[in-house]
Amino acid sequence: MEDEKFDCIIVGGGVAGCAAAKVLADNNMKILLVEKGEWTGSKNVSGGVLYGPTPWEIFPELKNTLENPPFERFINRRRLSFMSDDSSFSIDYKSQKYDNVPYNGVSVLRSKFDRWLGEQVEESIAKSDFAEDSFVATEVMVEELIIKDGKVCGIRAGEDEFESDCVILAEGVNSLLTRSIGLQKEIVDAKYVATGIKEVWQYDQDLLEAKFQLDGLEGVSNEFVGCTKGIEGGGFLYTNKDSISLGLVLGIKDLRDSNETVYDLLDSFKDHTSIKPLLKGGKMVEYSAHVVPVGDIDMIPKQLYTDGAVVVGDAAGLVLNTGKSIEGMNLAMESGRQAALAIIEAKKKRDFSKASLKSYQDRLSESYVMKDLRNFQGAFHFIHNPDMFKKYPDLVNSIMNDVFLVDGQEKKKTRDIIKKAVDESDLSYWDLMKTSIQGGLSL
Repeated sequence: MEDEKFDCIIVGGGVAGCAAAKVLADNNMKILLVEKGEWTGSKNVSGGVLYGPTPWEIFPELKNTLENPPFERFINRRRLSFMSDDSSFSIDYKSQKYDNVPYNGVSVLRSKFDRWLGEQVEESIAKSDFAEDSFVATEVMVEELIIKDGKVCGIRAGEDEFESDCVILAEGVNSLLTRSIGLQKEIVDAKYVATGIKEVWQYDQDLLEAKFQLDGLEGVSNEFVGCTKGIEGGGFLYTNKDSISLGLVLGIKDLRDSNETVYDLLDSFKDHTSIKPLLKGGKMVEYSAHVVPVGDIDMIPKQLYTDGAVVVGDAAGLVLNTGKSIEGMNLAMESGRQAALAIIEAKKKRDFSKASLKSYQDRLSESYVMKDLRNFQGAFHFIHNPDMFKKYPDLVNSIMNDVFLVDGQEKKKTRDIIKKAVDESDLSYWDLMKTSIQGGLSL
């Protein structure tokens, strides 16, 4: 029976699970990667921008696939748009410095990208000493963990049981297995999660590149504030090879307390003057929704390990919102790598106890993942100020309307325009001062 036992079982074939499996296979570990979908990532509907350098370090073949890449486009243009009901104002930045491999960020469609990650894991397995004994197993639904003498020592899927020295839980935000062993609360507070709703619109590639002024593999990412009728959240648009990913992320607690529906909000967003023209010539080919962590460090379990198991990625609540970018996939991959390194170390010691696996959390704490989450927690609270979702975008657009208005009347100085807009808004000068100070300190 000892020969049939795996060194590690990874539950979940998303970016975190594939990253962990790749590192383990590259280090000659006997592994089983299980995915409930038809292929790795087939159930994943999230996507957007995957930031480096972690993906390029774990999967160096990304540098050699530029003729037919598993990602969509590299992102060398970033745009942040403030929207009111009938206008929008954008901050737009493009740089050739982001044109070089390894890219700063790439847009991905997860079903395609994660499938490629799974293939890379299989190639690493084929090169290991356990080419005949390690597996990527799809269409496997893990129902529960096997626990003996208080230690996680495998998984149960239907009538099948698979034993291992350690289990990595990369099951996503609906972390039922993680909760079953007490690493996550039984009921996650609604304020810690959001619903993401996304449509994929397909175009003739030449038309898409003309619409968004793209050349070759260039891509743009655009975040929107003020498009949610005052509900916590925002919008996004990412260019893929011949499509765009367009949608909203909405705080579940705020959404639940409102009278709005996600589809009405999405329709309103698509009908906005800055979005509607972009959809002309395109065809909506995919619609999806899922739950995501909002990036509050309080959602992250105090302990990411127990006897025989560790938790990574979305299951651990690892999402970073700095106000400059929203990162999740790179954090998930880094957590997968650090978990794998801790398990390799545990195997050398032949010790998969809680005390031994604590090194995973120690490693993660010293990585950019937890350092950034700690350093930018103030930014998270700043961005989630309720006034950010309606009042400030309206104020910005009111100011810009008068700045650019030519009406045959005596022109006003910019300072007078700002004063008039503030006086007519629901914001006080005290609100503006507090927000400026908080933003300066947190961002």
